[in-house]
Amino acid sequence: MRAFVAVVPPPDVVAHLDEFLEVRRAAADLRWSAAEQWHLTLAFAAVLPERSLDLLDELLRDAAARRPAFGARLGGGGAFPHPDDARVLFAGLAVEDDDALDRLAVACRAAMSRAGARVDGQRFRPHLTLARLGRPANVTSWVRLLDAYEGPRWQVGEVALVSSHLGEGPRRRPRHEVLATYTLG
Repeated sequence: MRAFVAVVPPPDVVAHLDEFLEVRRAAADLRWSAAEQWHLTLAFAAVLPERSLDLLDELLRDAAARRPAFGARLGGGGAFPHPDDARVLFAGLAVEDDDALDRLAVACRAAMSRAGARVDGQRFRPHLTLARLGRPANVTSWVRLLDAYEGPRWQVGEVALVSSHLGEGPRRRPRHEVLATYTLG
């Protein structure tokens, strides 16, 4: 099973950013991510053994319970690997306590690893993927536009364990299924 642990913004936060982008999407030939699947990945495993789900459930419940809730807002933008040669366009995340978010990500990665998953080892960079590019392109103007965006504040009070089914969503994109949610401290 392909799975990840994520912060899922509440519907009003998603709707606010979606409305901001709606009138602008036609201006670029990008593969826009579906707003209903927007999330901020804390830990990702390309392969999670199904036999590990019970243990992972227990470990994530404990990890979340030990971490405090914190305030956040979507705002700003960026691109991977770089705005001049981008493959991914994203919205940034501002949090009241950077350490709380970093510790939450570390705890989720550790839980997945202890449950037997091979966790993606890339450096944690909080972001919400908005679009992917078929070929690298310059998205500097989009990053500037997103730098002017500031979404509503919300309280991050839970994380979700999500399975990702490649090619099963609309237009053969991934379909995400929330398996469980875990309340923070």
